[in-house]
Amino acid sequence: MQSEETGDQTADRDFVASLEKGLMVIEAFDAGRQRLTLSDVAKLTGITRAAARRYLLTLTKLNYADFDGRYFTLSPRILRLGYAYLASASLPARVQPFLERISEETGESSSAAILDGDHIVYIARSATRRIMSIGLGVGSRLPAYCTSLGRAILAYQPEAVIEAYLQRVRLEARTPKTITDKSEFRAVLEATRNQGYALVNEELEFGLRSIAVPVVQKNGQVTIALNLSAQAGRVSADEMRERFLPSLSAASEALRYML
Repeated sequence: MQSEETGDQTADRDFVASLEKGLMVIEAFDAGRQRLTLSDVAKLTGITRAAARRYLLTLTKLNYADFDGRYFTLSPRILRLGYAYLASASLPARVQPFLERISEETGESSSAAILDGDHIVYIARSATRRIMSIGLGVGSRLPAYCTSLGRAILAYQPEAVIEAYLQRVRLEARTPKTITDKSEFRAVLEATRNQGYALVNEELEFGLRSIAVPVVQKNGQVTIALNLSAQAGRVSADEMRERFLPSLSAASEALRYML
């Protein structure tokens, strides 16, 4: 017991709270919150206005943020942080050729994503056309519950992880077709695991269908999924299963021995 307490105390000493809060300030900005006031940042992060001001002004001084006298925005320099991951991580580089092959075979946009908290983050993408109202690229984040990529990953997590997710997440309706009942959502995850793929039909956005498969690694874990997206008016759900699933499954099977 004493050894565990000593270990916890050492871990606490190694934890830099100011860095945590600085990263929280950066993450307060997203596609829907590109311009934020000092009060906005304080509210979104839960830190005091005085602390938020210090972090924002520090980011501004380091050229990671811009300030027009009222609103703060992230500057292009912030891309250095994301590029540091892309440049040092081999995962996106390994996945990209498979996505390009999938898109070439199907003529549709394909993507790969990982789970980050309650969201998915795109790590690689091969886009043949723009089919969503929002632009997607590497680094884009979307709620896991209403995306095929998110469901394909969530379905293969340990039961305790799924239960904790369902306890904290709020299933908000993005369209009238979005599943918002947690019992129904759990059943969908079970079906996804049993059938080996997730199919989302206009739950994220009207007119958008997507199908995703998990990449089951050699140790049985799933941390990444691959998907194909298409306009609902052009491609039916049955056609997605018949035409797209074989390409996705083949790529997933090949990747499991490379991750």
